[in-house]
Amino acid sequence: MKPSGHIDKVMHRIGGEEVLKHRLRLKTTIMVVKQLALQGSSFRGHDESDDSLNPGKVLAWIGFAAKLNDQINSVVLRNAPGNAKYTSPSIQKEILGIIANRVRCKICEEIGDSCFSILVDEAVDEAEREQMSIILRYVSSSGIVTERFFALKSVADTSAETLKQAICDVLSQYDLQIEKLRGQGYDGASNMSGQFNGVKALFLRDCPYAYFVHCFAHRLQLALVTSAKVCDPIWDFFSILDCIINVVKASPKRIRELQAIHKKDLDGMLDAGEIQYGQGANQMTSLKRSGPTRWGSHYHSILSIINMFNATCVVLEDLCHSKEGEQRAQARGASKNIKTFEFVFNLHLMKGIMDIMDFLCQAFQQESVDIVAAVGFVSMAKVKLQKLRDEGWDKLLQEVKSFCSKHAIKVPNMNATLGRGEKQTTLEHRYHFEYFNQCIDFQLGTLNSRFNESSVRLLQLSGALDPKSSFRSFDEENIYRLAEEFYPRDFEGNEMNCLQNELGYYADHVVHSQEYDVSSLAKLLEKLVETGMEARYRLICRLIRLVLTLPVSTATTERSFSAMKHVKTDLRNKMGDEFLADCLTIFFEREYVIGMDEDSIIDEFAKLKDRRVQLTL
Repeated sequence: MKPSGHIDKVMHRIGGEEVLKHRLRLKTTIMVVKQLALQGSSFRGHDESDDSLNPGKVLAWIGFAAKLNDQINSVVLRNAPGNAKYTSPSIQKEILGIIANRVRCKICEEIGDSCFSILVDEAVDEAEREQMSIILRYVSSSGIVTERFFALKSVADTSAETLKQAICDVLSQYDLQIEKLRGQGYDGASNMSGQFNGVKALFLRDCPYAYFVHCFAHRLQLALVTSAKVCDPIWDFFSILDCIINVVKASPKRIRELQAIHKKDLDGMLDAGEIQYGQGANQMTSLKRSGPTRWGSHYHSILSIINMFNATCVVLEDLCHSKEGEQRAQARGASKNIKTFEFVFNLHLMKGIMDIMDFLCQAFQQESVDIVAAVGFVSMAKVKLQKLRDEGWDKLLQEVKSFCSKHAIKVPNMNATLGRGEKQTTLEHRYHFEYFNQCIDFQLGTLNSRFNESSVRLLQLSGALDPKSSFRSFDEENIYRLAEEFYPRDFEGNEMNCLQNELGYYADHVVHSQEYDVSSLAKLLEKLVETGMEARYRLICRLIRLVLTLPVSTATTERSFSAMKHVKTDLRNKMGDEFLADCLTIFFEREYVIGMDEDSIIDEFAKLKDRRVQLTL
């Protein structure tokens, strides 16, 4: 008879082998689910039976892994016990929940005791459910400005009270204190940024230092829309431009014809040496439709029509001979408008203006841009617009004439007189002052009204920290007032006196050093952390971190909604809210997920609830 101790060892060894089999089976499912989530792919199939030819991606990938590895093959799918296959939808959701929760905990760990800001926006998903995206903006320990997707919350309505409570629930769930909130970034909707009853106002009652910043990208959008509506030449031009593009892109046949003609034009210009060969250059494209809510897309419409002008004209001419009366009428109107000097003039004028506006648009899309740099970008754009107004007329007129000559468009006599008596003027005067100057003046006026930061003292004082142009704006008194007036909770006791002393040494050491002559406040902080100077100037660096925490735009929330459309499609429109939020977290913040250890996920999975089989020894 075997001693009982020997039997226990044998049973333990057998039990250990079973545990390893269960862990390998679950690990395979975890790796497959994780990879599918990283790609935003679906998981389940319509028919997941053993005989199905299309069982869904999870089962298909597990089967593929089994074919490549005999050890995996021996424990998965048909070789797995019926009560521990680890392939059911509920198991998949548990795995996703663990991974997504780890991502959020990692973000909270990066924030630590630091202050943070929230960026919030709402959108409707594929199932017509209102979803609220919450982004956290903070400065990491290495001094890098960071914006992270944190949560997607379904809300019953979009009232300020409901949205505020939903945000608070998410923050409290992960022990992120409202007292640490130092900034709010929303669009201009009244329920978000309302002065008295918006989400902004409700948070300011709880935390008076959670300063609100109206999304710069949204303000730019409003400025462009306003100038277009008020200035008749701009509105008329974009109406004609949209009509031309819609006529040409009304059918795949017209698009193919457009591309064929454009390819022929490109080949001719390459042979003549007018354009150069190059990787990524001269690619086949098409006319770009402008979006109703993104005026930056109008810039791409303008560029595409200039690039494909000849091909567009040829397509419209062919359509003028169409057998269908409606098509023929639309094409004749579009062909007549596109071949006028007025259209070509406005086309190049708006390109010049939109060149400047697109720079602003792209700058506001960067998550690392800080509020001081954003205000500087706006000022730079105003200067460029003013320079275009003062010095750009002759160059523009020459470009327009050259373009018209190339495409056989008649150029009118610019010295021709218009009107009578005292109102008599020339055609050039009309285009110069009623078109060129007026359009730019309207654009400058809307920028000044939408980005009037001179009355916002917080931004005025923050500019004193700006290192641009060798710390030209540096002002010790304004920096001290910034901390005293806007961040008294972050500088308590004797720290204000210490800050004043620090500023003196900082002015001698950092401000007058070529080593710290950088282009933005964000890069300055990175440099101070990199050189170990944060420990010496800890209070100044704390103040810089607070300013960098202020949000600039809600571009990251817009990106999260783009990702949501990729994850929750019309074929996956029944995804639950929690399932969607977990999938989106993994898809959006993939850098946290790629290196995540599967064995630790298995250990956490085993602790979630009592399991039918043992997963740990």
